[in-house]
Amino acid sequence: MSRHLIYLSIITSLTACAGNSRPAVQQDTTTTITGTDTLNRMVLVPGGTFSMGADDSTGMPDEYPKHSVKVDSFWMDEHEVSNREFAVFVAATGYVTTAEKPISKEELMATLPPGSAEPDSSMLAAGALVFTPPNHAVPFNDVSQWWSFIAGASWQHPEGPGSDIKGREDHPVTQVSWHDAQAYAKWAGKRLPTEAEWEYAARGGLSNQIYPWGSEALTAGKPKANTWNGNFPYKNTHTDGFENTAPVKSYSPNGYQLYDMSGNVWEWVSDLYDARYYAQMEKGTANPSGPSKGYDPEDPALEKHVIRGGSYMCSDEYCRGYRVSARMKTTPESGLANLGFRCVRSVTHH
Repeated sequence: MSRHLIYLSIITSLTACAGNSRPAVQQDTTTTITGTDTLNRMVLVPGGTFSMGADDSTGMPDEYPKHSVKVDSFWMDEHEVSNREFAVFVAATGYVTTAEKPISKEELMATLPPGSAEPDSSMLAAGALVFTPPNHAVPFNDVSQWWSFIAGASWQHPEGPGSDIKGREDHPVTQVSWHDAQAYAKWAGKRLPTEAEWEYAARGGLSNQIYPWGSEALTAGKPKANTWNGNFPYKNTHTDGFENTAPVKSYSPNGYQLYDMSGNVWEWVSDLYDARYYAQMEKGTANPSGPSKGYDPEDPALEKHVIRGGSYMCSDEYCRGYRVSARMKTTPESGLANLGFRCVRSVTHH
Protein backbone atom coordinates (compact mmCIF):
# COMPACT_ATOMS: atom_id res chain seq x y z
CA MET A 1 0.00 0.00 0.00
CA SER A 2 1.57 3.29 -1.07
CA ARG A 3 2.16 5.99 1.49
CA HIS A 4 -0.29 8.47 0.02
CA LEU A 5 -3.04 5.85 0.26
CA ILE A 6 -2.19 5.30 3.90
CA TYR A 7 -2.56 9.03 4.38
CA LEU A 8 -5.87 9.04 2.57
CA SER A 9 -7.07 6.10 4.64
CA ILE A 10 -6.91 8.28 7.76
CA ILE A 11 -8.61 11.27 6.12
CA THR A 12 -11.99 10.19 7.38
CA SER A 13 -12.93 13.81 8.03
CA LEU A 14 -11.86 15.17 4.65
CA THR A 15 -15.30 16.49 3.86
CA ALA A 16 -15.72 19.69 1.87
CA CYS A 17 -12.40 21.41 1.20
CA ALA A 18 -9.85 20.25 3.77
CA GLY A 19 -8.73 17.44 6.03
CA ASN A 20 -5.90 15.50 7.63
CA SER A 21 -2.68 15.28 5.74
CA ARG A 22 -0.33 13.65 8.24
CA PRO A 23 -0.59 11.14 11.07
CA ALA A 24 -0.66 12.65 14.53
CA VAL A 25 2.89 13.29 15.77
CA GLN A 26 4.35 15.30 18.61
CA GLN A 27 5.91 18.61 17.59
CA ASP A 28 8.42 20.86 19.27
CA THR A 29 6.80 24.28 19.35
CA THR A 30 9.27 25.90 21.74
CA THR A 31 10.56 28.48 19.27
CA THR A 32 12.18 31.15 21.44
CA ILE A 33 13.64 33.56 18.89
CA THR A 34 11.29 36.49 18.62
CA GLY A 35 10.95 39.02 15.84
CA THR A 36 8.51 41.50 14.45
CA ASP A 37 6.39 40.95 11.38
CA THR A 38 6.49 44.36 9.71
CA LEU A 39 5.19 43.19 6.34
CA ASN A 40 1.58 42.63 7.38
CA ARG A 41 -0.30 45.72 8.57
CA MET A 42 -2.60 45.05 11.51
CA VAL A 43 -6.00 46.68 11.81
CA LEU A 44 -7.95 47.27 15.00
CA VAL A 45 -11.11 45.22 15.24
CA PRO A 46 -13.37 46.98 17.78
CA GLY A 47 -14.87 44.66 20.36
CA GLY A 48 -18.57 43.98 20.65
CA THR A 49 -21.31 41.38 20.85
CA PHE A 50 -22.48 39.40 17.84
CA SER A 51 -24.54 36.38 16.84
CA MET A 52 -22.16 33.52 16.02
CA GLY A 53 -23.11 30.57 13.83
CA ALA A 54 -25.81 29.93 11.26
CA ASP A 55 -29.57 30.29 11.49
CA ASP A 56 -30.67 29.48 7.95
CA SER A 57 -30.56 26.49 5.62
CA THR A 58 -27.02 27.17 4.38
CA GLY A 59 -25.28 25.90 7.50
CA MET A 60 -23.83 22.53 8.45
CA PRO A 61 -24.90 20.82 11.68
CA ASP A 62 -21.91 22.08 13.68
CA GLU A 63 -22.83 25.71 12.91
CA TYR A 64 -25.97 25.57 15.08
CA PRO A 65 -27.41 26.93 17.23
CA LYS A 66 -26.68 30.59 16.56
CA HIS A 67 -25.60 32.12 19.85
CA SER A 68 -24.58 35.47 21.32
CA VAL A 69 -20.86 36.00 21.92
CA LYS A 70 -18.89 38.98 23.24
CA VAL A 71 -15.31 39.66 22.14
CA ASP A 72 -12.86 42.30 23.29
CA SER A 73 -11.08 44.54 20.79
CA PHE A 74 -8.02 43.03 19.11
CA TRP A 75 -5.57 43.70 16.32
CA MET A 76 -5.65 41.43 13.26
CA ASP A 77 -3.38 40.97 10.24
CA GLU A 78 -5.09 42.62 7.31
CA HIS A 79 -4.28 39.62 5.12
CA GLU A 80 -3.11 36.03 5.33
CA VAL A 81 0.56 35.47 6.17
CA SER A 82 2.38 35.44 2.84
CA ASN A 83 5.24 33.34 1.52
CA ARG A 84 7.41 36.46 1.79
CA GLU A 85 6.62 36.87 5.48
CA PHE A 86 7.08 33.19 6.27
CA ALA A 87 10.45 33.20 4.49
CA VAL A 88 11.63 36.02 6.79
CA PHE A 89 10.61 33.92 9.80
CA VAL A 90 12.42 30.82 8.54
CA ALA A 91 15.55 32.82 7.69
CA ALA A 92 15.59 34.33 11.19
CA THR A 93 14.96 31.13 13.12
CA GLY A 94 15.97 28.17 10.95
CA TYR A 95 12.53 26.72 11.61
CA VAL A 96 11.69 23.44 9.87
CA THR A 97 8.00 22.88 9.15
CA THR A 98 6.05 19.72 9.86
CA ALA A 99 5.83 18.78 6.17
CA GLU A 100 9.62 19.00 5.86
CA LYS A 101 10.20 16.40 8.58
CA PRO A 102 10.21 12.67 7.86
CA ILE A 103 7.89 10.50 9.91
CA SER A 104 9.31 7.78 12.16
CA LYS A 105 8.11 4.22 11.81
CA GLU A 106 6.76 4.35 15.37
CA GLU A 107 4.72 7.49 14.70
CA LEU A 108 3.17 6.03 11.58
CA MET A 109 2.41 2.68 13.23
CA ALA A 110 0.60 4.52 16.00
CA THR A 111 -1.96 5.77 13.46
CA LEU A 112 -2.66 2.34 11.94
CA PRO A 113 -4.91 -0.47 13.20
CA PRO A 114 -3.30 -3.01 15.54
CA GLY A 115 -1.57 -5.80 13.64
CA SER A 116 -0.80 -3.70 10.57
CA ALA A 117 2.35 -4.57 8.66
CA GLU A 118 5.37 -2.38 9.33
CA PRO A 119 5.79 0.36 6.72
CA ASP A 120 8.79 0.38 4.43
CA SER A 121 11.08 3.40 4.19
CA SER A 122 9.25 4.86 1.18
CA MET A 123 6.28 5.56 3.43
CA LEU A 124 8.29 7.68 5.85
CA ALA A 125 9.51 10.49 3.58
CA ALA A 126 8.65 14.10 4.29
CA GLY A 127 5.81 15.53 2.22
CA ALA A 128 2.22 16.71 2.18
CA LEU A 129 -1.08 16.49 0.34
CA VAL A 130 -1.34 18.31 -2.97
CA PHE A 131 -4.39 19.18 -5.04
CA THR A 132 -4.17 17.04 -8.19
CA PRO A 133 -7.42 17.56 -10.09
CA PRO A 134 -8.68 15.02 -12.63
CA ASN A 135 -9.83 16.00 -16.13
CA HIS A 136 -13.30 14.51 -15.74
CA ALA A 137 -16.21 14.43 -13.31
CA VAL A 138 -15.71 12.30 -10.20
CA PRO A 139 -17.87 11.42 -7.17
CA PHE A 140 -17.53 13.94 -4.36
CA ASN A 141 -17.26 11.24 -1.72
CA ASP A 142 -13.84 10.02 -2.93
CA VAL A 143 -11.24 12.65 -2.06
CA SER A 144 -8.43 10.52 -3.48
CA GLN A 145 -9.67 11.66 -6.89
CA TRP A 146 -8.20 15.13 -6.28
CA TRP A 147 -5.77 14.86 -3.35
CA SER A 148 -2.41 13.10 -3.64
CA PHE A 149 0.41 12.69 -1.16
CA ILE A 150 3.54 14.13 -2.77
CA ALA A 151 6.93 13.48 -1.18
CA GLY A 152 8.87 16.71 -0.94
CA ALA A 153 5.83 18.99 -0.92
CA SER A 154 6.29 21.83 1.57
CA TRP A 155 5.70 25.56 1.97
CA GLN A 156 8.62 26.25 -0.38
CA HIS A 157 7.46 23.60 -2.85
CA PRO A 158 3.66 23.67 -2.53
CA GLU A 159 2.97 21.19 -5.36
CA GLY A 160 6.07 19.06 -4.78
CA PRO A 161 9.80 19.14 -5.64
CA GLY A 162 9.21 20.49 -9.16
CA SER A 163 7.43 23.59 -7.86
CA ASP A 164 8.56 26.68 -5.98
CA ILE A 165 7.21 30.01 -4.75
CA LYS A 166 9.08 32.28 -7.15
CA GLY A 167 6.57 34.81 -8.39
CA ARG A 168 4.24 33.80 -5.54
CA GLU A 169 5.98 35.70 -2.76
CA ASP A 170 2.80 37.63 -2.02
CA HIS A 171 0.51 34.61 -2.13
CA PRO A 172 -0.54 33.13 1.22
CA VAL A 173 1.86 30.56 2.60
CA THR A 174 0.43 27.02 2.43
CA GLN A 175 1.47 23.52 3.53
CA VAL A 176 1.86 24.84 7.09
CA SER A 177 0.59 22.93 10.09
CA TRP A 178 -1.10 24.37 13.18
CA HIS A 179 2.22 23.90 14.97
CA ASP A 180 4.00 25.89 12.24
CA ALA A 181 1.44 28.68 12.47
CA GLN A 182 1.80 28.79 16.25
CA ALA A 183 5.60 29.01 15.99
CA TYR A 184 5.37 31.87 13.49
CA ALA A 185 2.85 33.75 15.63
CA LYS A 186 5.06 33.41 18.72
CA TRP A 187 8.09 34.68 16.79
CA ALA A 188 6.11 37.65 15.47
CA GLY A 189 4.86 38.59 18.93
CA LYS A 190 1.33 37.64 17.96
CA ARG A 191 -1.05 34.67 18.33
CA LEU A 192 -3.62 32.77 16.33
CA PRO A 193 -7.16 34.15 16.57
CA THR A 194 -9.83 32.31 18.48
CA GLU A 195 -12.67 30.98 16.37
CA ALA A 196 -14.99 33.62 17.83
CA GLU A 197 -12.54 36.43 17.02
CA TRP A 198 -12.14 35.10 13.50
CA GLU A 199 -15.88 34.98 12.76
CA TYR A 200 -16.49 38.37 14.40
CA ALA A 201 -13.74 39.89 12.24
CA ALA A 202 -14.96 38.13 9.09
CA ARG A 203 -18.43 39.64 9.51
CA GLY A 204 -16.85 43.09 9.24
CA GLY A 205 -19.43 44.84 11.39
CA LEU A 206 -22.42 43.44 9.49
CA SER A 207 -25.18 41.67 11.42
CA ASN A 208 -26.64 38.31 10.42
CA GLN A 209 -25.18 38.27 6.89
CA ILE A 210 -23.96 35.13 5.11
CA TYR A 211 -20.75 36.54 3.62
CA PRO A 212 -18.12 39.12 4.61
CA TRP A 213 -19.56 41.45 1.95
CA GLY A 214 -23.22 40.95 2.91
CA SER A 215 -25.84 38.77 1.27
CA GLU A 216 -25.17 39.09 -2.47
CA ALA A 217 -24.53 35.68 -4.02
CA LEU A 218 -20.91 34.80 -4.63
CA THR A 219 -21.55 34.43 -8.35
CA ALA A 220 -23.41 37.75 -8.73
CA GLY A 221 -21.65 40.91 -9.81
CA LYS A 222 -17.88 41.21 -9.84
CA PRO A 223 -15.67 38.51 -8.22
CA LYS A 224 -15.61 38.97 -4.46
CA ALA A 225 -13.26 36.18 -3.41
CA ASN A 226 -10.90 33.56 -4.79
CA THR A 227 -13.09 30.45 -5.06
CA TRP A 228 -13.68 27.64 -7.55
CA ASN A 229 -15.30 28.70 -10.82
CA GLY A 230 -16.76 25.99 -13.04
CA ASN A 231 -17.22 22.33 -12.17
CA PHE A 232 -15.28 20.99 -9.21
CA PRO A 233 -12.73 19.43 -9.30
CA TYR A 234 -12.08 18.95 -13.01
CA LYS A 235 -12.97 22.22 -14.74
CA ASN A 236 -11.91 25.66 -13.56
CA THR A 237 -13.15 28.53 -15.73
CA HIS A 238 -10.95 31.06 -13.89
CA THR A 239 -13.77 33.59 -13.76
CA ASP A 240 -12.06 35.22 -10.78
CA GLY A 241 -8.72 35.29 -12.59
CA PHE A 242 -6.88 32.60 -10.62
CA GLU A 243 -6.23 28.86 -10.90
CA ASN A 244 -5.10 28.25 -7.33
CA THR A 245 -4.03 30.77 -4.69
CA ALA A 246 -4.22 34.50 -5.41
CA PRO A 247 -1.94 37.25 -4.13
CA VAL A 248 -3.16 38.63 -0.82
CA LYS A 249 -5.37 41.73 -1.13
CA SER A 250 -6.57 40.77 -4.63
CA TYR A 251 -10.20 41.47 -3.70
CA SER A 252 -12.02 44.22 -1.84
CA PRO A 253 -11.74 44.14 1.97
CA ASN A 254 -14.67 43.81 4.34
CA GLY A 255 -15.99 46.49 6.66
CA TYR A 256 -13.03 46.16 9.02
CA GLN A 257 -10.60 46.51 6.08
CA LEU A 258 -9.61 42.85 6.29
CA TYR A 259 -8.79 41.00 3.08
CA ASP A 260 -9.49 37.39 2.07
CA MET A 261 -11.75 36.54 4.99
CA SER A 262 -13.54 34.46 2.38
CA GLY A 263 -11.81 32.10 -0.04
CA ASN A 264 -8.15 31.88 -1.14
CA VAL A 265 -6.96 29.57 1.67
CA TRP A 266 -8.49 28.13 4.80
CA GLU A 267 -7.05 29.70 7.96
CA TRP A 268 -6.00 28.06 11.20
CA VAL A 269 -7.51 29.34 14.45
CA SER A 270 -6.43 28.45 17.96
CA ASP A 271 -9.53 26.49 19.05
CA LEU A 272 -9.88 22.76 19.26
CA TYR A 273 -12.83 21.40 17.27
CA ASP A 274 -15.87 19.88 18.95
CA ALA A 275 -18.95 19.39 16.79
CA ARG A 276 -21.12 19.87 19.90
CA TYR A 277 -19.44 23.05 21.15
CA TYR A 278 -22.05 25.60 20.08
CA ALA A 279 -24.85 23.63 21.72
CA GLN A 280 -22.92 23.63 24.99
CA MET A 281 -22.12 27.35 25.12
CA GLU A 282 -23.91 29.73 27.46
CA LYS A 283 -25.63 32.73 25.90
CA GLY A 284 -23.50 35.84 25.97
CA THR A 285 -20.20 34.04 26.60
CA ALA A 286 -17.28 36.48 26.65
CA ASN A 287 -14.12 35.71 24.67
CA PRO A 288 -14.65 31.95 24.24
CA SER A 289 -11.46 30.08 23.47
CA GLY A 290 -12.93 26.76 22.40
CA PRO A 291 -13.53 23.44 24.13
CA SER A 292 -10.97 21.91 26.47
CA LYS A 293 -10.97 18.72 24.41
CA GLY A 294 -11.67 18.10 20.76
CA TYR A 295 -14.31 15.78 19.35
CA ASP A 296 -15.08 14.94 15.74
CA PRO A 297 -17.88 12.35 15.49
CA GLU A 298 -16.66 11.43 12.00
CA ASP A 299 -13.18 10.66 13.33
CA PRO A 300 -13.24 10.44 17.15
CA ALA A 301 -9.74 8.97 17.46
CA LEU A 302 -7.97 12.15 16.31
CA GLU A 303 -8.15 15.55 18.01
CA LYS A 304 -8.47 18.44 15.58
CA HIS A 305 -8.35 22.21 15.37
CA VAL A 306 -10.81 24.50 13.62
CA ILE A 307 -10.02 26.08 10.27
CA ARG A 308 -12.05 28.95 8.81
CA GLY A 309 -12.80 30.93 5.67
CA GLY A 310 -12.91 28.48 2.79
CA SER A 311 -10.43 28.33 -0.08
CA TYR A 312 -9.93 28.49 -3.82
CA MET A 313 -11.38 24.96 -3.93
CA CYS A 314 -14.78 25.99 -2.57
CA SER A 315 -17.85 26.38 -4.77
CA ASP A 316 -21.61 26.27 -4.40
CA GLU A 317 -21.77 22.75 -5.82
CA TYR A 318 -19.14 21.23 -3.52
CA CYS A 319 -18.19 23.31 -0.51
CA ARG A 320 -19.51 26.62 0.75
CA GLY A 321 -16.72 27.28 3.20
CA TYR A 322 -16.58 30.95 2.24
CA ARG A 323 -19.67 31.66 4.38
CA VAL A 324 -18.74 33.54 7.57
CA SER A 325 -20.22 30.84 9.82
CA ALA A 326 -18.68 27.86 7.99
CA ARG A 327 -16.46 25.60 10.10
CA MET A 328 -14.01 22.90 9.11
CA LYS A 329 -11.47 20.93 11.07
CA THR A 330 -8.24 19.03 10.68
CA THR A 331 -5.38 17.60 12.75
CA PRO A 332 -2.72 20.03 13.98
CA GLU A 333 -0.08 18.24 11.89
CA SER A 334 -1.94 18.89 8.64
CA GLY A 335 -0.31 20.78 5.82
CA LEU A 336 -2.45 21.34 2.74
CA ALA A 337 -2.16 23.20 -0.55
CA ASN A 338 -5.19 25.32 0.43
CA LEU A 339 -4.52 25.99 4.12
CA GLY A 340 -2.72 28.98 5.68
CA PHE A 341 -3.29 31.42 8.55
CA ARG A 342 -3.22 34.99 9.82
CA CYS A 343 -2.39 36.34 13.25
CA VAL A 344 -3.90 38.62 15.87
CA ARG A 345 -2.65 40.54 18.89
CA SER A 346 -4.60 41.42 21.99
CA VAL A 347 -5.14 45.10 22.77
CA THR A 348 -2.93 46.02 25.71
CA HIS A 349 -4.65 48.12 28.32
CA HIS A 350 -2.51 50.50 30.30
